[in-house]
Amino acid sequence: MHIVVAMKQIPDLQQLRISNRKPVFDDVVYTYGDMDKNALEAAVQLKEASDGDATVTVLTVGNEETQETVKEALASGADDAFIISDDEYGHIDSLQAATLIADAIRRIGDVDALFFGEGSGDSYSGQVVGRVAEMLGWPQIGFVRSVELSTDKAKAIRSLEDAQETIEAPLPAVLSFSADANTPRVPKVTQILKAGRKPKEVLDSTDIDIEVPEKQIELISGLAPLNERKGVRTASLDELIESIKKENLI
Repeated sequence: MHIVVAMKQIPDLQQLRISNRKPVFDDVVYTYGDMDKNALEAAVQLKEASDGDATVTVLTVGNEETQETVKEALASGADDAFIISDDEYGHIDSLQAATLIADAIRRIGDVDALFFGEGSGDSYSGQVVGRVAEMLGWPQIGFVRSVELSTDKAKAIRSLEDAQETIEAPLPAVLSFSADANTPRVPKVTQILKAGRKPKEVLDSTDIDIEVPEKQIELISGLAPLNERKGVRTASLDELIESIKKENLI
């Protein structure tokens, strides 16, 4: 059983600062989104339960820093990595990402299941999963909480708004995992250091022999909300309550 987990490199949102309503990315390290880590954890748990019959490959597309970022995923239990690393791919849209990921899956070959997080930790468009499934011609299961993989099918429990649903699909298949699927493990520093020795295949834009579409989406503006506060000071709880009443908030 070969499971590939597609993971998107994003800035660590905990380290972002806002200046003039714009995010400041200076000295912000890169990591993977939380739901991507849920997908990886699900794959690693399946590998651990398989008694050596499963392998996990991390697939990532991004700028040149992704070769360093991927160590965290390898330290969390992945066996190897397939990396498309080029500054040209640092800011791609969902169609471009899906095209590169689908091509990478064809290059890897013998993939039984492709795991995603339900959405990326930055734009959270949720479009890449469905696009890749369509490009590969594979069935797709979304909002997965847990999954069992056999030799020819995936049996997943997925979360809906007011219920849980059990659904089966033939392999190979694309599955995306919800945020409540599991609690991702946190690798130790020693595991991250050792992860640098795990196998990695690295491609750049010169190795890509398919036509990558032109960017379809352009971000015009991404300003933080304008926060206007009156700064009213009160000397007692009674004054605070009266002040809130005047604003018709209670």
